[in-house]
Amino acid sequence: MNRAYGIAFVLLLAAGGGLLWWRHQRSAAEVVATPAPTVAPPAPPPAAAPPAAPAIRHPLGAASAGGQPSLDSSDAYVENALVDLLGHKKIRAFLHLDGAVRRFVATVDNLATGDAPASLWPVQTTGGRFDTEARDGGLAIGAHNAERYAPFVRFVDGIDARRAVALYRRVYPLLQQAYEDLGYPGKYFNDRVVEVIDSLLATPQPTGPIELVRPNVMYLYADPALESRPAGQKLLIRMGPENAAAIKAKLTELRAAIAAAPPKR
Repeated sequence: MNRAYGIAFVLLLAAGGGLLWWRHQRSAAEVVATPAPTVAPPAPPPAAAPPAAPAIRHPLGAASAGGQPSLDSSDAYVENALVDLLGHKKIRAFLHLDGAVRRFVATVDNLATGDAPASLWPVQTTGGRFDTEARDGGLAIGAHNAERYAPFVRFVDGIDARRAVALYRRVYPLLQQAYEDLGYPGKYFNDRVVEVIDSLLATPQPTGPIELVRPNVMYLYADPALESRPAGQKLLIRMGPENAAAIKAKLTELRAAIAAAPPKR
């Protein structure tokens, strides 16, 4: 029984017990001429203190929501801010702007889990086909597969981290609301961002060819240790060592601007 059901069950028992006690006293008064002495009900137990809000580990400082639209009508506001940062051409080439705030928050949260559905990504999926090659009677990631990701990696590498963090702080109230709407009331989104960055920075870099299996239409890593990795780590591994190193360098730069302390190793 989970906590909510347990509390409801206790309340029902208390209400039912009180009703039975009241009926018993009423029946006794109707049968006996002399009223029975009144018995005071036991004092209710003290109310449990509400759970304390989780401590914020990586505060961004005060963020003002003044002049911002509501979350549901924030697309144009976010698009204008991104145009100032990146320019129209790059936005059209790489980003999805419909529901941008919710897409970003959901994808960040998913990258450190087992699945990050592409339908929720705030960026366009990589063009071209996933390149594989035959190896030792099986399959492996092709030697040229990393080339597909080069335009996106150049795009990320060219982002001004200082201006990107300033934009992040500016729209943070919208991000926080979207995170709480996702099912994390009272939790702090920037803490989750730092957790996910640390997960991505911990991505291993396998040596040698990365073998694959294809039990259905989807390719999986043949090594169970790789396949069980979080979704974001599996994406970085697929991108190849040089691309992954460039993405990690940018993540390290961004982390330093939004986190209160270096990661524990």
